[in-house]
Amino acid sequence: MKKATAEIIREYGPFDGVENVGGVSFDGEQVWFAAGDRLVAFDPDSGNTTRTLDIAAHAGTAFDGKHLYQIAEDRILKIEPTSGRVISTIPSPGGGRDSGLAWAEGSLWVGQYRDRTIVQIDPETGNVLRTIESNRFVTGVSWVDGELWHGTWEGDQSDVRRIDPQTGEVMEKLEMPQGVFVSGLESDGADRFFCGSGSANNKVRAIRRPKRSRA
Repeated sequence: MKKATAEIIREYGPFDGVENVGGVSFDGEQVWFAAGDRLVAFDPDSGNTTRTLDIAAHAGTAFDGKHLYQIAEDRILKIEPTSGRVISTIPSPGGGRDSGLAWAEGSLWVGQYRDRTIVQIDPETGNVLRTIESNRFVTGVSWVDGELWHGTWEGDQSDVRRIDPQTGEVMEKLEMPQGVFVSGLESDGADRFFCGSGSANNKVRAIRRPKRSRA
């Protein structure tokens, strides 16, 4: 397993009126994050807030190239981002105990925090297709270039790790500095991961994605 200290490139926030940063996603231009009673978007270059949608947003957030998906208690909402309209809902696999959310290969991948698992579900029905085991509490989830990464937050320690999607074996780990935690997680498809900070503070951090993992 490769191990390194996470390199924090930039911090965004604090954001006005936000007490908790949950799920994080990226639509190619804006970073979106779950802020409890709303979804907030900001420009990762300027750091300025660009959009706010009044939608329940308690945990993971994902983007499929057209629609946003948002965990809201025991449901996953499919959202039209331009209007903020909820198009459909499906049950969340953890019944309200879910954490991260990612879109890849036509499926949603949902972190199950205390179960230490990531489940692949059908985005239309919510049916569980497969389960991947982890050995730490799972927070944010991100697929990028065929790699599965997830955040962990257990006790007073947090990291971002790449795991084998077949076996759950940890292949690479980026350890966050002491007192810095990861809730939501998403890649920009290039050299950055965006990380939520949970209730520890109301910031989003960009950390460097290791180049060697893309070799």
